[in-house]
Amino acid sequence: MNHTRFGARDFTAALCIILIWGTNFVAMKLALRGFTPFQLGALRYAFATLPLLLFIKPPKMHWKWLVSYGMLQGVGQFGLLFVALNVGMTAALASVLLQTQVFFTALFGFILLNEGMGRSLKVGLVLAALGLGCFALNYLLPDGAAVAASTPLGFVLCLAAASMWAGSNIVVRKAQRATAHFDVVAFMVWSSLVPILPYIALSALFDAPASRWEWLNAPLGSWSSAAYLGWIGTILGYTLWTGLLTRHPVNRVAPFSLGVPIVGLATGMIVLDEVVTRWQWSGIVLIVASLICVLFGDQLSRKIPALFRANA
Repeated sequence: MNHTRFGARDFTAALCIILIWGTNFVAMKLALRGFTPFQLGALRYAFATLPLLLFIKPPKMHWKWLVSYGMLQGVGQFGLLFVALNVGMTAALASVLLQTQVFFTALFGFILLNEGMGRSLKVGLVLAALGLGCFALNYLLPDGAAVAASTPLGFVLCLAAASMWAGSNIVVRKAQRATAHFDVVAFMVWSSLVPILPYIALSALFDAPASRWEWLNAPLGSWSSAAYLGWIGTILGYTLWTGLLTRHPVNRVAPFSLGVPIVGLATGMIVLDEVVTRWQWSGIVLIVASLICVLFGDQLSRKIPALFRANA
């Protein structure tokens, strides 16, 4: 990887990613008012490929990377997430739970790429487990505030979606290592072609017959949200993110993901009037603390002792 200085262009890209991905969850909720989860998946990636597919050449890389990423990120991550939002998950909480991809990525990297697991990651995993326990207690000991908005099935599916995102991160790392000239935009556009047919097949298999043609009568807001998810959330957002990962170490880029749940929580509560319970707030605090521990723990463990030695 050719590391470059994190300049104004990169900071702008990182802030755009935070805003795009933070508002993504509200757009998903609005789109699901007019489409089934599998219809939305097909439309999202149809928007993501057209018209760019007509102007961007296929990347010079092995097809397995495109198919693997398209299936894991396109069908796996977003298929599970759309179903979760449809059966019982708020946009605000989904924006937090999906960030557990940081831990799944670390675990997969440890298992598949022989990457190390330091003390900060271990502490972060413990904090994340406690946070997820608080989310689980929300269903066992509900406090009466908007319990029905989030269900155990939606919670499990959201975590499964985060694991799929982590798997796609591993694919990107391997594809970058195996490809001489990794073209980020071409990779995103052509991998977005992969999920369309699987989503159409899933819709034909699992959507109720009465709902298969309802998408033709979907409101303009649902169509606009699907277009936003395809063009802005998928192509622009993931191109900016993957571009940062190709120019900078992961530990320089990953901290910006902390801004996504903040924007997601705010927009979910403001735009959709979603309510966060006391158990859920406790889980959010613990998960954010675990992310901070993983992303900054090693730096703090070196700087704090050095600071005490300097003042001694």
